[in-house]
Amino acid sequence: MSATGQVRRITPSAFRARKGDTPLVCLTAYTTPVARLVDAECDLVLVGDSVGMVLHGLPSTLGVTMEMMILHGQAVARGLQRALMVVDMPFGSYEESPEQAFRNAARIMAETGAGAVKLEGGTAMADTIRFLTARSIPVMAHVGLTPQAINTLGGYKVQGRGDDAARVLADAHTVAEAGAFSVVLEKVPASLADRITAEVPIPTIGIGASSGCDGQVLVVDDMLGLFTEFKPKFAKRYAELGESARAAIAAYAEDVRSRRFPAPEHIFGDAK
Repeated sequence: MSATGQVRRITPSAFRARKGDTPLVCLTAYTTPVARLVDAECDLVLVGDSVGMVLHGLPSTLGVTMEMMILHGQAVARGLQRALMVVDMPFGSYEESPEQAFRNAARIMAETGAGAVKLEGGTAMADTIRFLTARSIPVMAHVGLTPQAINTLGGYKVQGRGDDAARVLADAHTVAEAGAFSVVLEKVPASLADRITAEVPIPTIGIGASSGCDGQVLVVDDMLGLFTEFKPKFAKRYAELGESARAAIAAYAEDVRSRRFPAPEHIFGDAK
């Protein structure tokens, strides 16, 4: 907290300085109410392109648009005071060239107030990361399983096993050297995640990686158990809100059908 009593927002440089310190807590958020809930406990709140699957019912993240990311980024920003907000760059918004990436990243930051953007890819994205960071746009990198590349990866498979470990290791080193302030490691073997964490100078944020990473991130809906049919191995359930919601909805429906709701205390009489 500042001398004026205002809560200080965590910056990308402050986040990077936490390398090797107390593990960094990260969650996704897509709405203002959820942002308010997670802000007090999280160091970083990610407006992930997973919003396409979580809130819009898309089969993958590939159909997510700039407009969707900006809309949800604006909503999340209204609910945050402390946590660093990072917004995902959607598929097709940065791969063409560093110049395309800059135009879209600048738009995201200007219209949402994000502290940084996140983009997927390792060595292939090094020039783009370098271009953005040289122009005052902090970048969070993402290597290992990159969901926007599922069509070339052959699905949501663990990356970096066997001979493929060298590729993921090189990707992590390259994005750090290019100027990323942190890197997400998704669905890589724990031993590889530990090696990357030990070797790169920026915080590693694991999702399906290792407890030895510098921090962890989960999709908040997975962590809260809002999905009753989808249970990824790497997502520990800290609640089962989906089942509680189904039970509550069923109870409401029964009360309506039996005319128990609204009860007298829920309606208004003629007297003032």
